[in-house]
Amino acid sequence: MIHISEENEARIIDELMHQIVSNVWEPGAKLPSENKLVEKYSVPRMTVRNALAKLEQRGYIYSKQGKGRYLKEKSMQIELHLTGKSSFTDKMKQLGYDLKTSNIYCEQISYDAKIYQILDVSEDDKVYKIGRIRYIDDEPIALHMSFVSDTRFPKIIEDGPTIDSMFSYYRKLGFTEFTSNKSILSITFPTSNEQRLLACNSMVPLLIVESDCIDMASKEVLEYTKIIYRSDKFKYDITMDKSS
Repeated sequence: MIHISEENEARIIDELMHQIVSNVWEPGAKLPSENKLVEKYSVPRMTVRNALAKLEQRGYIYSKQGKGRYLKEKSMQIELHLTGKSSFTDKMKQLGYDLKTSNIYCEQISYDAKIYQILDVSEDDKVYKIGRIRYIDDEPIALHMSFVSDTRFPKIIEDGPTIDSMFSYYRKLGFTEFTSNKSILSITFPTSNEQRLLACNSMVPLLIVESDCIDMASKEVLEYTKIIYRSDKFKYDITMDKSS
């Protein structure tokens, strides 16, 4: 059974959120004080404080010590086409964004039945994970993880730490056209490590896209990919790309 204080807290959050999305306040505007909200909703100060704290955790408002709470500037919304066969790098460049990539690791993973099955390799093979952080306007927006086997890419342990774009790497090796069998979308909340890498707090939902990358000529699976997007930085286009 929901406690009455939780109901009041949810009501305050809902009403403040409605005012935020309805543009009642301009970015940077000061929100009503705790005292005013306590008086308006006839609730204990702690209920108001908890509601405001959750809005702050979600990234809508921020606090100034001794001055109150303010509405944050609207977050950059990048249109991302989730279908099609071009790489994230190509998509961002086509849209004119200042994309930068930082390769953060290339490391062997422990046996994972799902990943090994997708890559069609045996338990004795070695699989490496290449991680890259994507930045736009110097702000981290996505974490890309590509899983590849040294069976197909014998020099991956040497090349991996320098790779910014897997598609560019594949093209250098003679692969030219790519496709995917299946893509899966899910939502999660960031771990402490993901919060650090993506510069977000624990209440910012993350969109996870998992897929494979297949060489169209040979029909071989080149990699398994897991991409974690900051959901507050994107709007998603799921229209089928007829040109792909």
